[in-house]
Amino acid sequence: MARLFGTDGVRGLANGELTAELALDLSVAAAHVLGEAGVFNGHRPLAVVGRDTRISGQFLEAAVVAGLASAGVDVLLLGELPTPGVAWLTGSLGADLGVMISASHNPMPDNGIKFFARGGLKLDDAIEIAIEKRLREPWDRPTGGGVGRVRVHESAVAEYAAHLTSTITHPLSGVKVVLDCANGAAWAVGPKALTDAGAEVIAICAEPDGLNINDGCGSTHLGVLQKAVLHHGADAGFALDGDADRCLAVDARGEIVDGDQLLAILALSLRDQAGLKSDTVVVTVMSNLGFVQAMKAAGIGVRQTKVGDRYVLEAMRVSGYTLGGEQSGHVIMSEHATTGDGILAALHVLDRMASTGSSFAELAGVMSRLPQVLVNVPNVDKARADEDALLAAAVAEAEAELGDGGRVLLRPSGTEPLVRVMVEAGTADEAQTIADRLADIVRTRLTL
Repeated sequence: MARLFGTDGVRGLANGELTAELALDLSVAAAHVLGEAGVFNGHRPLAVVGRDTRISGQFLEAAVVAGLASAGVDVLLLGELPTPGVAWLTGSLGADLGVMISASHNPMPDNGIKFFARGGLKLDDAIEIAIEKRLREPWDRPTGGGVGRVRVHESAVAEYAAHLTSTITHPLSGVKVVLDCANGAAWAVGPKALTDAGAEVIAICAEPDGLNINDGCGSTHLGVLQKAVLHHGADAGFALDGDADRCLAVDARGEIVDGDQLLAILALSLRDQAGLKSDTVVVTVMSNLGFVQAMKAAGIGVRQTKVGDRYVLEAMRVSGYTLGGEQSGHVIMSEHATTGDGILAALHVLDRMASTGSSFAELAGVMSRLPQVLVNVPNVDKARADEDALLAAAVAEAEAELGDGGRVLLRPSGTEPLVRVMVEAGTADEAQTIADRLADIVRTRLTL
């Protein structure tokens, strides 16, 4: 049987692959596995449960709560709250387990379930595998006073917003910012946190109706944010995704500021505050070469991992690094969060603007993005991508052609039968030419 858990929890079409029955069974199994692993340590266990604004989150939340309470776990309902908010409250409330119901940036019909261990940390792979193995097993059900209690935690938004604003040091008075909430989980807490920090906030796409999450808005559709920033004459704009664990941005000119640029701004800010552990930032191999070059020029080391925020997190935890993230806008600031946090990243970029008096464009200008072309080659034997000698020779020839002014990355997809060919070069035409050439070789050599 294929694994249920992917790199970011269990995800699928709500009421299709992801049913109420599966949600209930996963919650029961999670309670059993964590209990037997000693996580509950003999005390009455507590879980917190949050969700984004998808209408399917309502029945999935009910199923998750039913599973946990039937297994003897007390539950605090957090309501509509970002994934990083659920992770933080798992720790701050001393919960044994956190559950977030969200499919992040996926379209509305999808949904997902993500578990957090005590402290707001992602479950280890071994725990996830154990949960899958325990699905639907016979078990002795508690009765009477042994079942869990369910309560609403009314102050979740206020507590999380207060945590976010407590992490910055400069008031944001005089800063006008547009925040695109993607009609998602941050619709309430995002504008509140930025307003409480002193900014003038224009919130857009902050009227969720259960159906409009990520619909033509948020971090995957930046056009609406660009127009709003220009229309309101804002100093900056930030676009969150459905569960607000990432953000992308727009400067006052309407120019896009990607995750690499946000990380560059924050790396310099933390370095200047002596808060960048080992003067190193962790990113994936997909980060633009311009980012690596800018960090090198600033005397900041760059640690690169495989694609996926879980690998960034692992590298950060092993070495205690304080900043990491992805080009897609996942920014992890480990002094304040256990996962990517779009609102947190936005606040700290605005804090850097306030402390330096620099515009967003000036701060983002610390790095120049090299033109980057990505070509996906489908229906190929991706397992042979690292073994084909002629393909390796072609890649080496392209790398020699680019020299220090570009790079090539050939990467088999982790989930599909395709190979991704990424090329960065001094011009977009050069990058496209080399990428197309290598893609043709991949097709010729690896076609199934």
